[in-house]
Amino acid sequence: MSAPYIAAVTVFALTYLVVALGKVPGLRLDRAGAALVGASLMLAAGVLGVDEAARAVDLATLALLLGLMIVVANLRLAGVFALVGGGIVAAARHPLALLAAIVAVCGTLSAFLLNDAICLVMTPLVVELTRRLRRDPVPYLLAVAMAANIGSVATITGNPQNILVAGFSHIAYARFALALSPVAGMGLAAAFVLIAAMHPGEFRRPQRSDLAPSPRTRLHGFLAAKAALATVLMMAAFFAGVAPAKAALVAGGVLLLTNRLRSVRIYSQIDWPLLVMFAGLFVVVAGFEKAVLTPDALAAIGRLHLDRLPVLAAATAALSNLVSNVPAVLVLRPLVSGERAWLTVAMASTLAGNLTLVGSVANLIVVEMARAAGVRIGLWAYVRVGLPLTVLTILAGLWWLAA
Repeated sequence: MSAPYIAAVTVFALTYLVVALGKVPGLRLDRAGAALVGASLMLAAGVLGVDEAARAVDLATLALLLGLMIVVANLRLAGVFALVGGGIVAAARHPLALLAAIVAVCGTLSAFLLNDAICLVMTPLVVELTRRLRRDPVPYLLAVAMAANIGSVATITGNPQNILVAGFSHIAYARFALALSPVAGMGLAAAFVLIAAMHPGEFRRPQRSDLAPSPRTRLHGFLAAKAALATVLMMAAFFAGVAPAKAALVAGGVLLLTNRLRSVRIYSQIDWPLLVMFAGLFVVVAGFEKAVLTPDALAAIGRLHLDRLPVLAAATAALSNLVSNVPAVLVLRPLVSGERAWLTVAMASTLAGNLTLVGSVANLIVVEMARAAGVRIGLWAYVRVGLPLTVLTILAGLWWLAA
C-alpha cells in the first residue's frame, strides 16, 4: 500500500470517529474542529493539493446553509417563532390537540427552514408552555425532535443532508418536494400516533382551565413582516426553479439591510461550526475518494447490491447512526447514482435520525436544551418511540418511492 493510501484511510477513519463521538478524550476538540484538522492532514500528507482541496468544497451548499441561517435568525429575533408558540397554546384545548399542534408546526417549519434551527427555537417554547399548563414535557419534546426530523425530509432545505443530496444529484426543488412530501406527511401522522400511544396517562388527563394566561408575546412588527415576506418569497423562488443557494443568499442579504437590528446580533445566531464542519468534511472525503476509491474498489462495493433500494436504505440508515447523517451522505456520494437512489439516501438518512438520542443533531439540541431547563429525556423514553417510528417511516418511504 502506498503512503497516500495509508494516510487517507487513517485520516478519514479518525476524523469520522471523532465526528461520531462528538469529542476526543483529553482534548477540547469538537466535530467542526475534527473536520478542519482532518482536512489539514489530508493536505499535509500530500493526499490532496491546495487547489484540489479548494475544488472539493461545495460553495453552493455552504451559501445555502448560510442564507437559511440568516433568514431563521431574523424570524427568531423579530419574535415570529414566539408568536407561533403562543398560537399553539391558544389553539390547544386538549393535550392531544397540543401534541398535534406541536407535531404539525415543527414538521411544517422544518420542511423549509432547517430542522436544527427549528429545534433551537421550539424547545424552550415547549418547555415553558408545558410547565405553565402543568403537563409532562417529555412527550411534547419528543414531538419537537421527531417531527423536526420527519418534516425536514420533505424538501431540499429541510436539513443539511438533503442540501448535499440535491447538490450531488441536481434534483430540482419542486421535484424533490413532490417525491418526499408524502413520506413526511405519513411520518408525522405516525409520530403523533406513537407518541400518544406510548404516553396514555398524559393524554387521558384533561387540561385544567384555571391556569395563568400566556405571557404577552413581544413582536417587532416591521422586522417580523419583513422577515416573513422574505421567507415567503424565498420559498416561492425555490419552487419556481431558482437555484436554492441564490434564493437563500439574496433573502439573507436583504434582511441584513436594516437600521433596527445590528448585524452582529444576527451573526450570533448562525451555526458557524456547522459551516466549518461541512467545509472540512468535503476535503476529507475528497482525499479518501482520490486515494482509496479506485475502479477495483468501486467494483467490489457494487457487488453489495446498493442499487437495490431496500439495501441502500438499510446501509444509509446504519451508516447515519454510526457517523451521523451528513458524513454518511458524503461517504455514499461516489456509490450512488440515479434520482430514485438519491431520494432513497435523503429519505433514509433523515428518518434514521429518529432511531436513537444521538441519531441526529436535532435530537441532541432538544435533549441538551431540555436538560439545561431541568427536564431529562432518558434513553428508553426516546427509543421506545424512536425505534418503531424509524422502522415504520423508512418502510413507508421505500413503499412510496418504489410505487
